[in-house]
Amino acid sequence: MSELVLTARHALGKKVSAEALVAKDGFSARYDLNRLEGVFSRPAHKLVGQSYVGRILVLDTAKGGVASAWMLHEMQSRNMAPVAIIFNTVNTILAQGAALGGISMLAGFDQDVTEVIPHGSLVEVDPETKTLRLLRAGSGETTSATFAHGQSETSPVHIKSRH
Repeated sequence: MSELVLTARHALGKKVSAEALVAKDGFSARYDLNRLEGVFSRPAHKLVGQSYVGRILVLDTAKGGVASAWMLHEMQSRNMAPVAIIFNTVNTILAQGAALGGISMLAGFDQDVTEVIPHGSLVEVDPETKTLRLLRAGSGETTSATFAHGQSETSPVHIKSRH
């Protein structure tokens, strides 16, 4: 098998490597995450229940605005953030949020990154060279969730709402 290296048009941050959570879905730090427990919490999200802490998120597009950008900074301040976020497309506000939060980011590939990188793969993000390198392919299965902070498949995912 030849080495898989994808090149992005946009990059920021430092070189990191970790397990990739991959889904053909969007990303909003405000609406998709339980930032206190470190898991995807929006019931319709393809990664619901899975821990994003210390992982590299590989998703289709960035959603959200200033609130999502500030939330990335807040998550990083509590050590509850992904180490990198990878997008097919990203908006400038979320790119600024990744920079503010110290979270590495790549975006804008010639291929759909969510189709090329299998879920659970070990990947390396190198913003200096604008590359995403597949170090070890994962199973591609998204059905077995990895939970944070003592959570399990039967634990409820708490979503706090403001009324």
